[in-house]
Amino acid sequence: MHSSSSSSCSLTELSAFELAGLIRSKEISPVEVMEAHLSRIEELNPRVNAFVSVDRERARAEARRAEALVARHPEKRLLGVPISIKSCIDVAGLLSEAGSRLRTGYKATQDAPLVARLRQEGAIVVGTTNTPEFLMSYHTENSVYGRTNNPWNLAHSPGGSSGGEAAAIASGMSAAGFGSDGGGSIRVPAHFCGICGLKPTPGRIPATGHYPPCGGPFSLIGVVGPMARTVQDLKLLLDVTAGYDPGDPACVPVPLEVTTERKAVELAVGYYEDDGQTPATEETRAAVRSAATALVDSGFSVEGFRPDGLDRARELWTTIFVETSALVLNPLVKDREDEISAGTKEFLALASSRPALSAERLLSTLIERDRVRSHVLEQMERFPILLSPVCSVPAFPHAEAGWGERHAANYLATMTYCQYFNLLGNPAAVVPVGVSAAGLPIGVQIIGRPYKEDEVLAVASALDRRFGRKHLLSRLTPADFQGE
Repeated sequence: MHSSSSSSCSLTELSAFELAGLIRSKEISPVEVMEAHLSRIEELNPRVNAFVSVDRERARAEARRAEALVARHPEKRLLGVPISIKSCIDVAGLLSEAGSRLRTGYKATQDAPLVARLRQEGAIVVGTTNTPEFLMSYHTENSVYGRTNNPWNLAHSPGGSSGGEAAAIASGMSAAGFGSDGGGSIRVPAHFCGICGLKPTPGRIPATGHYPPCGGPFSLIGVVGPMARTVQDLKLLLDVTAGYDPGDPACVPVPLEVTTERKAVELAVGYYEDDGQTPATEETRAAVRSAATALVDSGFSVEGFRPDGLDRARELWTTIFVETSALVLNPLVKDREDEISAGTKEFLALASSRPALSAERLLSTLIERDRVRSHVLEQMERFPILLSPVCSVPAFPHAEAGWGERHAANYLATMTYCQYFNLLGNPAAVVPVGVSAAGLPIGVQIIGRPYKEDEVLAVASALDRRFGRKHLLSRLTPADFQGE
């Protein structure tokens, strides 16, 4: 989608890193940057429906303060940059309802640690973005705010559960932002919307202030992470927000390392086009092959390889994500079933169709999870980087989304390529690489070993330079982007 103003359009197409640099050098002001993004929101959000809460006056006031700080605090790495936050992460004073009527009107009284860290570096939170109810879907729609549309084609889904966040960034309403991921919820929307996303190692960025809380079994699979239009922005956002916080049970004070692209070339890469569960579309497979070829051309050693154990990892993830989530949600919605969305009802019906989760089966699931994880990580000593599809399809039409076999985009089949790595705790990034015949972006997933985000992002940088958003835009026309 293209703005009617060419000047504001150019500002809303710049990356967070580029905006911050131009603000520091006083080539542009935080006030004009903010006005460009607010205009973009006013123009596009009625059609895309990415934002659920925008505090324009506060954003403008913070932009004016940022302008006064430029000379005194040039060290602030995100000074004056407009960002968005998924509406399940606490932002003081903004709606964070996680798409549920059961949380209608909820506004946090203080920022989540990651939001506070972004503000400390000068970032301005322009608003919070739409999610499916309780984040339980790969499609962003709820009974409070309705459906979010994919900016490339409004008839298609932006993915979920960070679909509002991805749509806001892809359409230039936000320079960058944060989502969360328990089974692909950062990576799938990034893939569907043609942007970059990072699922970090659990605890790398504190999930304190996230709803539902990332505790118990969910601390193993759930994370918060950055979403942006470039890998360079992912690196910047990771660097700003990573670090220990006592509110996240998975947090450990492991310092970030730095791996350059030149050093990353020494890492062997294993790639696979098919996970053995759900065959990917030919366009999706072609994107993985293109990424593998590009890495070979850049000097990487790349071989076909799929780790053993992924099939069992998928089954264990389903037990933790579906069945334990239902144990939490059922008491919450009891006697309020008429207030929850159709997607939540479908999810709970799926969970109820599965065998009852006994204490013994939960315990054996957690123990086996560690055994499978060790087995996969041993194999990754040979291939520290894996390259795979993000999911089996590009963005699906809204009507195809759902839990269960009656849906063309059955989540337990199409999304397996992401779900493994939540169960296993691997960091994984997504970079746009291809375009489908229908004019929809296709991303590729880069997976690394725990706490090796630096290696993942170094490889992702090589792909972003070769493909990435600028190349994606060169292959699509404005009509494709508008979807109208």
